[in-house]
Amino acid sequence: MTIHIALDAMGGDRGPDEVVSGAIKAVTESDLEITLVGNRDRLSTALKDYSNNDRIHVVHTTEVISMDESPIKAVKKKRDSSIVIAVDLLKQGKVQALVSAGNSGASMAAAIRGLGRLRHVSRPGIASIYPTLKKPLVMMDVGANVDCRPIHLLQFGVMASAFSKVMFDIDEPRIGLLSIGEESSKGNTLVRKSRELLQESPLNFIGNVEGRDIFHGDVDVIVCDGFVGNVCLKLSEGLAEAVMLMLRDEINKSFMAKMGYMLAKQAFENFKKKVDYTEYGGGPLLGLNGIGIICHGLSNANAIKNALK
Repeated sequence: MTIHIALDAMGGDRGPDEVVSGAIKAVTESDLEITLVGNRDRLSTALKDYSNNDRIHVVHTTEVISMDESPIKAVKKKRDSSIVIAVDLLKQGKVQALVSAGNSGASMAAAIRGLGRLRHVSRPGIASIYPTLKKPLVMMDVGANVDCRPIHLLQFGVMASAFSKVMFDIDEPRIGLLSIGEESSKGNTLVRKSRELLQESPLNFIGNVEGRDIFHGDVDVIVCDGFVGNVCLKLSEGLAEAVMLMLRDEINKSFMAKMGYMLAKQAFENFKKKVDYTEYGGGPLLGLNGIGIICHGLSNANAIKNALK
């Protein structure tokens, strides 16, 4: 069965050209059907070199919500914006999912307003998949909710655990609470009270974990508020990019290093792919009454392609 996805073509910092390029790559490599939502003239220009339009469609909109706008106000005011119309297409059943690299707050506000939340979910959150030394890890929330209460972190644990079960076939995902120390007394008020709720829940909660534990792979799910989660996400992306640049500089310093690189080139390429955020595409907005994928604002064509796939 062909999956039909609405893509917020005006969202993101790189403009519609990069988003459309990602859509073209996605339909070329899979049997997806994609509806680009945005300004028809700009999208037609981006599509000018793409001849086979059977599985790429365009829905025209006249407004765009920029990255610096107040999410709730913008969603209420700009009814014909690309993200609001993309949500409407999903609500009407014309598509089965939506993808956006635009204003994440506006994407969340539009989705909640148009689709609603799953029963018993106070706040949807964004889950992100991290590579580790063992197997992929799910962290939630990574940016949707910067101010949280303990009940929200408990619900993030429930949703991320369910996601981990389905995605990675783990019977009882091990859940850790991100804190500044493993001891139960460590952390701020939010962390300490959230720990109590997680301990009392039927989840497979193993206790607090520290930032250095994220990439070891000893837990399957890490729970945190969106402020801390987003800092971790951006730090990880920046570190991965910096490591690759440092390695390149060191390799270029000597002939022997260059020879060593040639011998280990495939290992370097595999490592680069494993830590490259564009290979993971985006994170699902869990708790939403529908399927929504939130992408990095700086997403390039490869990230958009993988988010769609």
